[in-house]
Amino acid sequence: MKESACNQDILNLLAGKASTKQLVFRQTKDVFKEFKALLKTIADELNSNICKIDKKVVVEYFDNGELEAEIRFSGDALIFHMHTNTFTFDKSHFTNQHSYIKKEPLNGYFGLISMYNFLADSLRYNRPNDVGHLLGRLFINREKHFFVDGKRQFAFMYNNPAEDIATEVTLRGIIEKTIIYALDFDLTSPNFNDVQYVSVDQIRSISNDLKLSTSKKLGFKMASDKAKHPQ
Repeated sequence: MKESACNQDILNLLAGKASTKQLVFRQTKDVFKEFKALLKTIADELNSNICKIDKKVVVEYFDNGELEAEIRFSGDALIFHMHTNTFTFDKSHFTNQHSYIKKEPLNGYFGLISMYNFLADSLRYNRPNDVGHLLGRLFINREKHFFVDGKRQFAFMYNNPAEDIATEVTLRGIIEKTIIYALDFDLTSPNFNDVQYVSVDQIRSISNDLKLSTSKKLGFKMASDKAKHPQ
C-alpha cells in the first residue's frame, strides 16, 4: 500500500509551534519543581528563625500536587499555581517589541505560574466565598527566560525576557518579594455604611462557611446593600 504524503504546511507547524509549546510546558514544569523546592526551603528557614522570636508565629509549606504549592505565615496564605497551557501575546505587548523575540518569534511562547494571596483563615476554615488577590504572574519560555507582571515591584522588575533567566537566585528573589508584598498588604475594615445590612441566611451561615465574603481589600462584605434594604 502506497504511503500518502504529509501536508508540508501542517508538518512545519507541528515541528515549529507544536514542538515549541511542548518544550515550553516541560521547561515551565521544571521551573515549578524548583520553585516548590525553594518555597519549602524558605518556609523552613523562616519558621526555624521566627520561633526564636515568637513561637506563636508559624510558617508552613504545603505541597498541593503537581500544579500547586502553598505557603502560610501570620494571617496570610500564598498559593502558587502552574497553568498547563502555553501563551503568547498580541503584537502591542512589550515582549513582541523586544529584539530577543523579534529575531526568534518562537521565544515569544510562555508557560505561566500565577501567585495568589489569600487570608489563611479563608483556607483553614474552608470559606468558599472569600476573595484572593493575584499578586503577580511569572511567564517562562523555552529557554527558561522569563518576565513577571503584577503589582508593586512586579510592575517594573523582571521585565527583560532577553536577560532574565530562571535560576535559583532569581526564583528565590521572586518568592521573597511576594511574601513581603503579602505581609505589607493588610486586612482593612470597610466603611460601616457599606456593611450595615445582612440577611438572615448570611448571619446563620457565619458559624459554618461564612457566606460573608472576606478579602484583605474589602474586609467583611455583605451581599445585601442599602439599595436592596431601604429604611
